[in-house]
Amino acid sequence: MVIDAELELPAAFIMIARLNHDGPDRNFFRRDRVYWLDLCLTPRRPEAKARYCDFWAPTRFVELGSMIALPPRKRLELQSAGGRHASLLCQIKEEVIDKWLPETFTWTERRLEICLNISNKTIQSMLLKLNHELRNPTIGSERLCEAVVSQLAIEIARLFVATSDADAKGGLASWRQRLIDERLAKPGEAFPTVAELAHLCKISPRQLSRAFRSSRGCSISEHLAQSRIQAAQRRLASSDNIREIAESLGFASQSSFTAAFHRAMGTTPGLYRSRLAAANGVGVTQAATRTEMKPN
Repeated sequence: MVIDAELELPAAFIMIARLNHDGPDRNFFRRDRVYWLDLCLTPRRPEAKARYCDFWAPTRFVELGSMIALPPRKRLELQSAGGRHASLLCQIKEEVIDKWLPETFTWTERRLEICLNISNKTIQSMLLKLNHELRNPTIGSERLCEAVVSQLAIEIARLFVATSDADAKGGLASWRQRLIDERLAKPGEAFPTVAELAHLCKISPRQLSRAFRSSRGCSISEHLAQSRIQAAQRRLASSDNIREIAESLGFASQSSFTAAFHRAMGTTPGLYRSRLAAANGVGVTQAATRTEMKPN
């Protein structure tokens, strides 16, 4: 692991890290006092997936999204096919988020699952703001980061509370969620619309939107937008023409793709591709670093 920037705050420890695994890897992860937030700034390593060791069967794994929030005291098994990626890592003290959760809060099946693939524009924009301040520190950066972390804690708590289990409180049935995930993962096909996914699930677009928000804590449109940007990140790591990428992902034009990508990632597709190429051209060495915040 190579640390490009780091900042320790009263409530959180934040860093921008580059990681490299030469080949397929398998390891176990657990943090006891912090929520571990990870926003991939480059495409996540191929076949990156995880399972909760104490809750799921040994064969049940979920693909990791570009944004995850791993809860404290939950042991995970992580696997990937190896490779490089860069992430913004934000470790927020457990009590900073937990104070916003109701006393009756419990970690349900769906809440655990949503932690492995978060589609929330507000949370993503806050993490990107932290990334910008760490890379470009200036007057008041530390105080601004403190404020962003405070807001981030509230938004994460709201996401967890808003997420219900499948079929509960009007949530989306698990088989429908699986159909949506499988459709989004299909390579080489045009990016789906809400109407197509509703037809696939045999419900109306309005029913899909309502049930999806109840189950995932975000709208289906927001989830599709996030998934489309993740697909764009993966495609930009290839030699594909940017205009072709825009067309294959259903954007009306290259300019509309550029605008959407800039809103989501804070940079243009061209600059993102250039930075990705530069990062991949730099050898990544192992370096010792902290993996958990120091207690006060």
